[in-house]
Amino acid sequence: MAPDPGRLRLRTGVRAVIGVSLAVAAAELCGLSLPASITGGLAALLALFTVGDPTVRRQAVSTALLPAVGFPVLALATALHGVPLLRDTVFLMVVFCGVYARRWGPRGHALGIFAFMMFFATQFLHAVPAQLPELYQAVAMALAASGLVRFGFWCIERRTPPPAQPAPLAARGLARPTTRQAFQATFACGVALAVGQLVSDERWYWAVGTAWWIFVNTASRGETLVRGFRRVVGTVTGIVVGLLVAVPLHGAPAPTAVLVAVCVFGIFYTAAPSYSWMMFFVTVMAGLLYGLLGVLHPGLLALRFEQTAVGALGAALAVAVVLPVTTHAATDAWIQRALLAVRHCTAESARRLAGDESADPTPHVAELELLLGKVRVSLAPLLHPLSPLRARKARAREVMVFLDDCARQARGLAAVAADPAASHDARLTAACQRVETALYALVAPGGGGAPVAAAAFDAVPHHHPGAERALAHLHDLEATLISLAAPLRSNPRGVFAEA
Repeated sequence: MAPDPGRLRLRTGVRAVIGVSLAVAAAELCGLSLPASITGGLAALLALFTVGDPTVRRQAVSTALLPAVGFPVLALATALHGVPLLRDTVFLMVVFCGVYARRWGPRGHALGIFAFMMFFATQFLHAVPAQLPELYQAVAMALAASGLVRFGFWCIERRTPPPAQPAPLAARGLARPTTRQAFQATFACGVALAVGQLVSDERWYWAVGTAWWIFVNTASRGETLVRGFRRVVGTVTGIVVGLLVAVPLHGAPAPTAVLVAVCVFGIFYTAAPSYSWMMFFVTVMAGLLYGLLGVLHPGLLALRFEQTAVGALGAALAVAVVLPVTTHAATDAWIQRALLAVRHCTAESARRLAGDESADPTPHVAELELLLGKVRVSLAPLLHPLSPLRARKARAREVMVFLDDCARQARGLAAVAADPAASHDARLTAACQRVETALYALVAPGGGGAPVAAAAFDAVPHHHPGAERALAHLHDLEATLISLAAPLRSNPRGVFAEA
């Protein structure tokens, strides 16, 4: 039901089904074993899912680099299959390095996930060194197949390049998000590994996988807790469907293959709008794969839930005791950046309206939209239906409404500025200065200081349609910023809480 502008999620989901199917078909035609085919399908899925560089060229390079981390990890994981203590230690080292690699942007993010999942796959399939050659062959063919589909047959990104993501929040040392999360994720996975092995010495890796994925794309304690809750919800519903669908199939190849394809599509189609739905499809797919391997039974699905709960609790413990970052701190930083983008957009629009043809507010409008997405994600813990903090939920919702209104007025102002018929008007100088003053009061520490001088406008007759529209947007923007000051500046610790 979520909006799908340009049907991008639909096209991405269909492309993923084609890429994964081609990878598995290639492995089967080469006579590889079922575990190798599953590994190849997983490698293709990961290549299509995790590689998210801003340009097609960089995506191709990142895809080509995946074996550089995947092959050594596969070799280590299979070689340590019979040495549990050393295997667990190396697994946690892979976790730390995989999360720490996110400091190098989308490429580090993709390589880190791929390395972790290759280690995870060997535990899932109980792979041993004798299987390593065909695992290598399956992964290589899968990456070639997914690359052929992504960059040859169906290059969605070339037609609709993804917008550049805003830079991470600035920090140094242990406060740096990637460093902090590397320690948090390693602690969480260590707890999940230890407790998971007490629950089951054969399927403990599900707990580690849960803890790992909860830390993907989260920035604060509240975000991590909400993500853990959503993962549990998705897993429970997936288990129910697995009992009704996967268990009765008994691993029948044809219907299982069709349903796995449906799950692959569901993972890609729902990943952006709903983590719970994505985990639902992941859980159903895992049940179907266990059916193919001939080990599926209701007790195994129940164990899957137990291990998921263990991983979620490990993540919750980690964000509570290891270098915690509150929802308030993360949200306030993103809001400040969003307001700064509004300020830049207003300034560029003012320059354009004053006659500067080089001024362009459009990039700042696009940046503002992305930053508001970050604010929404950061506020999700307070806006969650189960949040007991009613007053803070109301204030957070109020902040989001005002910020959305700021974005709407900024878009309108930029559209007027881009209109060559829009005329200069001396009244715009005063309006821009008032907006600048309101923004400076919200962005600057303590609200003090003087705003930057607005652009100078030529004196022309009033009531020009372009000038009137620009004035209307500026007046509405000023009113919204003044209203936004109340929830942001009055008792700020009570707005977002120490969630």
